[in-house]
Amino acid sequence: MSSLETSSERCQELAQSLAEIQDRARIAASSDAPTLVAVSKYKPASDILACYRLGQRDFGENYVQELVDKAGQLPDDIRWHFIGTLQSNKCKTLASIPNIYAVQTVASAKAATALNKSVPSERNPPLYIFLQVNTSGEDVKSGLPPLTSVESASESELVRLAKHVVTACPRLHLQGLMTIGSLGESLASFERGNQDFETLKRTRDVLHDVLRGSSGEWGMDGRLLLSMGMSSDFEAALKAGSDVVRVGTGIFGARVQKV
Repeated sequence: MSSLETSSERCQELAQSLAEIQDRARIAASSDAPTLVAVSKYKPASDILACYRLGQRDFGENYVQELVDKAGQLPDDIRWHFIGTLQSNKCKTLASIPNIYAVQTVASAKAATALNKSVPSERNPPLYIFLQVNTSGEDVKSGLPPLTSVESASESELVRLAKHVVTACPRLHLQGLMTIGSLGESLASFERGNQDFETLKRTRDVLHDVLRGSSGEWGMDGRLLLSMGMSSDFEAALKAGSDVVRVGTGIFGARVQKV
């Protein structure tokens, strides 16, 4: 992998940034071992390899083709998380990546079914998925509406999708819920708590109650995981009970937007 080598200065920069984020995550975490997903969108494979050599194993990508290209160049024990908008026609390509670990942005039965059909039958364990919830209500955000109560949950899109995955998608494993909160809540979260995070927690609790009465396996040890928090608010997310945080800029630095 000589073509993936990076400068000693860049390696040192990444080592310092990654260690700082890991330390901050450990201090803020309310759970014993939160998962830190290093979001490597637009960053070169050499940066990912440098972090891999420092022990980082979970990486997140927003674009299917970028993920395919990087996965083909990098170690096969990396755990890739897809965190971009999921299109059904891209599911076959995603599922073909041998070390795709989780798809965090499932928001429709059509996408779940396409993923389930595309996952190789011999794959073990199943492909982990998170259902995306739009906790902020912003039109620009993807995801399904959150849940407010068990009584109203039976008619919700989210419950129908969760039950579909658990009962009709044997090659998928419903691991948890994911959200991308609003910028306003992110900036205010240190002062009064993040309402988007609280909404996802409430939705998780309602969905727990609904799924306990149905057959099928889901979550981890009977508990749905929460994926919430990014570079600007991951500490607040961890304090609120997040199990997975997605940090890009905090580790790799600012991204250069592709034209």
